[in-house]
Amino acid sequence: MLSQGRDVLAIRPSPPADSQPIVFVVDDDLSMRESLAQLIECAGWRPETFGSGEDFLRHTRVRRASCLLLDYTLPDLNGLQIQQRIAAERPDMSIIFISGHGDVPITVKAMKAGAVEFLTKPFQSEVLLHTIRDAIQRSRLALQQDEHERAFEACYAALSVREREVMALVVRGLLNKQVALELGITEITVKAHRGRVMRKMGATSLAELVKRTTRFQRTVSPTD
Repeated sequence: MLSQGRDVLAIRPSPPADSQPIVFVVDDDLSMRESLAQLIECAGWRPETFGSGEDFLRHTRVRRASCLLLDYTLPDLNGLQIQQRIAAERPDMSIIFISGHGDVPITVKAMKAGAVEFLTKPFQSEVLLHTIRDAIQRSRLALQQDEHERAFEACYAALSVREREVMALVVRGLLNKQVALELGITEITVKAHRGRVMRKMGATSLAELVKRTTRFQRTVSPTD
């Protein structure tokens, strides 16, 4: 069970329901689920509990900052199997393993696969809450990155084939006259396409366009 620390259950104001981070708990021990749910709710997060891995995996995904408290030993799937599924289907969700006993090989596998922490029961409430905060922040950053990538891809999809050709050469560092020679068009036409590229991509400078393209590891090509 949880080892309570001073003031960890102090009631805190909760954010709006539609922005409140979710802490999922998957544990076949009902008393543990209830204790964790109480602690999570008092800390200002929204708890959602499940008694098995399959129940959790069937749960409809919500695009919101979240983390998962995952018991390694479950009646259906083990923790590593669930972790593999989440890595493929919900990469923004951070995982905190909890277990009734320490097992170095299992811990190493879980951490190498991206788990935030592997806690052995009983654990201090303060330690758990600190770990959850870190996991939620990681999830929030991952979601923000995903939103930026989606916005970039939407802008890129709006470019014409010629605009993509111009963009591909411009981000490689070619000057307008070099782009014109490469594509067999006039420099004036290159400038016009380049201006439309900048507007559609929402970039205020060439440096910003190159930075965004590099950031999202996007190899621009007119055949995309």
